[in-house]
Amino acid sequence: MAVAGPDTTPFPSPANIKGLQVQMLEDALKLGIHHAAVNVNLTALLDLSDKSAGPAHMAAGKTFHFNEGYLALLDAQIKPLSDQQILVYLILLAYPSKEPARDAVCLHPESRKDFKYSVGAFNTVTPDGRAYLQAVTEMLATRWSGAQPEHGRVWGWIVGNEMNSHYLWYNMGLQTPETVIDAYAAAFRIVHTAVRKTSQNARLYLPLDHHWSVSMHGISKKEAISGKFFLDTFAARIRAGGDIDWHFAGHPYPEDLGNPMVWADKGITFDGATGKVTFKNLEVLTRHLEQPALHWQGKPRRVILSEQGFHTLLTSEGEQLQAAAYAYAWEKCRRLPVVDAFIYHRHVDHAHEGGLRLGLWRNAPNSVSTPHSKKQIYDLFVKAGTPEWKAVAAFALPVAGLNSWDELAPR
Repeated sequence: MAVAGPDTTPFPSPANIKGLQVQMLEDALKLGIHHAAVNVNLTALLDLSDKSAGPAHMAAGKTFHFNEGYLALLDAQIKPLSDQQILVYLILLAYPSKEPARDAVCLHPESRKDFKYSVGAFNTVTPDGRAYLQAVTEMLATRWSGAQPEHGRVWGWIVGNEMNSHYLWYNMGLQTPETVIDAYAAAFRIVHTAVRKTSQNARLYLPLDHHWSVSMHGISKKEAISGKFFLDTFAARIRAGGDIDWHFAGHPYPEDLGNPMVWADKGITFDGATGKVTFKNLEVLTRHLEQPALHWQGKPRRVILSEQGFHTLLTSEGEQLQAAAYAYAWEKCRRLPVVDAFIYHRHVDHAHEGGLRLGLWRNAPNSVSTPHSKKQIYDLFVKAGTPEWKAVAAFALPVAGLNSWDELAPR
């Protein structure tokens, strides 16, 4: 469906930063969230059947058809959230299907050689790959721009996942940092152009993990890049080709993902040389973005925290520590006005997450992510952003070794 021009509605200003990667819609509404993230698999959206009856879109002279059933499932996630004025952020991903014809269109050619990774890089190498990325993002941007209210609305577009640890999360084989960043910048510009055709003020985000001056430990320089180098080089590449309004999506997990006590992170500092950016030193990131060379129209880029959670240790104090970590992180974010959203991961513990138990809910025994029962963090999460917060979060101060939350003011 064509639109007359890009929607000019300003980017909304929700009541607070509370967000969640939603698994259970009704429960998410009870939790009082204002932000929600939804994964979208661009590979699965491509319909290669000879009798495709799904939506179609043309780009670069080629028509692509899309999986109508999958689009309906996405509508069913997006519309009930956006109808409640919850800001929806899509995380655009290219999972390998291991179907040669499909992957040849959707995945970077170097991704298709071994499949020893989780998420592939977008294909910006072949003409069909570039055309598909343009077509699918133009179709999605039109569908959720507000011009088709029956489908819901999307305000945020997170382009890829943790590209600085690219071999696992944005795979294009073993590549130099410059090659990875150049390819990603090309993909980001395609998506940005597509979104801008239908929405003037939706935001697009560069997502990186918590590695800052160092890259992921134990793997080669052709498998991972330091976050600071990726950010600065990406910004320079984009600026050289004509600057655009990108923003930042951080993942400030604790230094040790299996230890929720972020206040005890020992290997981090409060300057740009820190190895990682966690909630303890989150101001390192926001301060870095204050550099004029990284500004957009004279102001720092906006920040969302789009994926981070706290592990529940299997100890008597495990749930208290997880809840205290959330209180600590919330109070840290409150003192950094550039942070627009804190989107918690996960809603329910997931059995296939390397032993981590990050959820607000426990999963049922012998299940992957079937909700079973609420943890201590659940009730705290409900009160975040409400008048009851100060009282219910007070337990976390001595747990975190603090006398006042004001001790979390940026250093």
